[in-house]
Amino acid sequence: MSDEPPQHGGDPGQQGSQGWAPRDTSAAAPTPDPDHPDGAPAAKGRTKRPKRPKRTGWRRAIPTWRMVLGGVLLFALLLVGGFIAGYQLIDIPAANAAATAQANVYVYADGKTVIARDGEINREKIPLDRIPPTIQHAVLAAEDRDFYSEDAIDIKATLRAGWNTVTGKGRQGGSTITQQYVKNYYLGQEQTVVRKAKEFFISIKLDREQSKDEILEGYLNTSYFGRNAYGIQAASHAYYGKDVEDLDAGQGAYLASLLNAPSSYDVVAHPENKKAVLARWDYVLDGMVKHHWLSTADRKTMTFPAPGKAKPATALSGQRGYIIQAVEHYLVANRIIDEDTLATGGYRITTTLQKSKQDALVEAVKDNVLSKTSDDRDADRNVRAGGASIDPATGHVVALYGGIDYTKQFVNNATRRDYQVGSTFKPFVLAAALANGSTTQKDRAITPNTRYDGTNERTVQSAAGSTGYSPANEDDVDYGSITVREATDKSVNAVYAQMAQDVGPDEVKNTAIALGIPQDTPDLTASPSIALGPATASVLDMASAYATLADHGKQRPHTLVSKISKNATALPLPARNTRRAISREAADTTTSVLRSVVDGGTGTAAQGAGRPAAGKTGTAEEDKAAWFAGYTPDLATVIAVMGQDPETGVQKPLYGALGLARMNGGGAPAETWAAYTRAALEDSEVQDFDLEADEGPEEPDPDESAEGEDTEEAGGTRKPGDGHGDTREKKRDGARTRTPDAPSDAAPAPRTPDNATPADAPSRAPEREAAEPAAQGPGARQPGGEPADFRESRPADDPPAGGRPADGRPAQRQDTDDRSPARP
Repeated sequence: MSDEPPQHGGDPGQQGSQGWAPRDTSAAAPTPDPDHPDGAPAAKGRTKRPKRPKRTGWRRAIPTWRMVLGGVLLFALLLVGGFIAGYQLIDIPAANAAATAQANVYVYADGKTVIARDGEINREKIPLDRIPPTIQHAVLAAEDRDFYSEDAIDIKATLRAGWNTVTGKGRQGGSTITQQYVKNYYLGQEQTVVRKAKEFFISIKLDREQSKDEILEGYLNTSYFGRNAYGIQAASHAYYGKDVEDLDAGQGAYLASLLNAPSSYDVVAHPENKKAVLARWDYVLDGMVKHHWLSTADRKTMTFPAPGKAKPATALSGQRGYIIQAVEHYLVANRIIDEDTLATGGYRITTTLQKSKQDALVEAVKDNVLSKTSDDRDADRNVRAGGASIDPATGHVVALYGGIDYTKQFVNNATRRDYQVGSTFKPFVLAAALANGSTTQKDRAITPNTRYDGTNERTVQSAAGSTGYSPANEDDVDYGSITVREATDKSVNAVYAQMAQDVGPDEVKNTAIALGIPQDTPDLTASPSIALGPATASVLDMASAYATLADHGKQRPHTLVSKISKNATALPLPARNTRRAISREAADTTTSVLRSVVDGGTGTAAQGAGRPAAGKTGTAEEDKAAWFAGYTPDLATVIAVMGQDPETGVQKPLYGALGLARMNGGGAPAETWAAYTRAALEDSEVQDFDLEADEGPEEPDPDESAEGEDTEEAGGTRKPGDGHGDTREKKRDGARTRTPDAPSDAAPAPRTPDNATPADAPSRAPEREAAEPAAQGPGARQPGGEPADFRESRPADDPPAGGRPADGRPAQRQDTDDRSPARP
């Protein structure tokens, strides 16, 4: 029997004898694994999911939804993280220098009319309350109509601008006013991602820290409007010549239109763009109507307000530079502000200058000096002119002339202190004599009627005898016995040098200082020659002193500034206290004498003013300067014509200048004074002088042999033992005195006869008189002296052959036309 199991048929329903069903070999057989390297069957119990077919071709470039979702989540995470990091890291920086730079603005006394602006940046920052709502609304209609209701960042506008730029519709702005302000004030104009990112975060922070009004104010003060104008106030002046408060809605709309394209929209510079400008102007006005900032009726009546012509950048040309220089010097000298602080800019300085008078002074100099120069005359190239005018009642400088043009001649002829004032100093000698009740060498009271010896080159006498100083008269004229009034009319040097000695050179100097001449004026030396004007006070200094005489002896420091402020905050100005320099009687008597100079003396040309006037002519040594100083009751003015080489700066004689053989104060200076005064006071009522003068008793013309003659032979000295010196000293004991710090208000003491001994006669210190021949003679100089280049010769220190200086130096003689330190 075989061991092989029984074979069953192919019937699947049959079972073996053991009771188990036959196995399906096809199902039971392991399936070869096609992925296995040798085809081995797959492991038991693992079923592998079929793989997704691989992406091929273009399908590989399309991200899956998982990639998209991951990318969005990652971008959102980075965006949030970046925002948090940027907000934390980017702070509001300090303002950039260009945004804060401002010009100092100088305006006339009316507080509105601009004289000049200095500094490289033409900007004047003003508070928002100075900008009318109409102008504010015009800017909002042009740039950001929803400014007060929107956030700092307008996302939709930013995206729209970006899309338009990307799609080729041109680069467009999507910034709010806040963003523009941040760009202007804190950042810059560069177009970079970093700058835009900073602008984004700073704008958000700024919107939380500042009010909308503060942001709008900053924007209006920093935006550029073209014509080198930064800020709405500078733009208002650049295009319409007025303050922003005076603009109407149409003008404001035009300025707002400029913000879109400052240079291109200037219709004066680019008339070809007028169509685009009008379209933008209409857009602004229509926006104002839409937001109810402008009525429809007003809108319909508006016409385009054409701006004025652009003015060249002439901040310092003409008189502007001289005015700025003088004002800055005044501010610094009076310790109102220091130079470094003033240089930071932003100050609005209201001067005391009046435009009508300033224009009148410039025109008068042009007509009477500059128009008479000729290129064919060498002397005319040296001609310079200076002028200053002061209101005696206030001390305000109302007009100032510094030169032909600051950009061509830098030295201010109105404030320089290097030209001799000449005989315009003589009134101070007379005022000192009258204020101090001074007497002559014969103890006769000095009055306008007092007689002196006017002999040419007469030697000045002191109490101790001859001083050795013998000044020459104009053209060497001998006048003989002459009154003080006549000596003033004719500007007799011999008389005034002796009078200065009689009064006391120190008293003369102190009186000049009390009237307004600065104490540190060069060559203001107490010697007999002081009367002839070797001192080099400025034109402005002299105008101040003559204004004191015009105001009856009341002195007040002159001023060029009535107000100075920055960002609407005013700086304190020093007190200007009025004080009495000399008594009214002394001042008015001096005025009475100076009226004679105009009525019939050397200053008759001043009659052209057509008003009551008083004044004095003066000429410096060698005709290097000619002066006229004069006043009406309501205006004191000084004019000087000077000679200076334009190449070397050396002072030059004016012989032949203006076609004249010689230059003197009664010529061009007096004519200029008259023309200016007539124009400056044209609209004011004519005022006469109200004088309380003491002319003194008339003195007869003495006989040549009369013993009462006050001054003896020319160049002589008193005889020993004549007793006059002792008698004078006794008479002067107990006399009243005056110092500049405490000027007397009292009238001069009653006049007394020659032989009387008035109890209140003025005193002269014996020790001063004893020292006078050496200390106050022609060689007397203050320590240091003047620079050598200021003087070529000094006749005041070196008298001519008529006398020898007390120090024994040999006398020097000038040419016959000029033998004194200063001619009349």
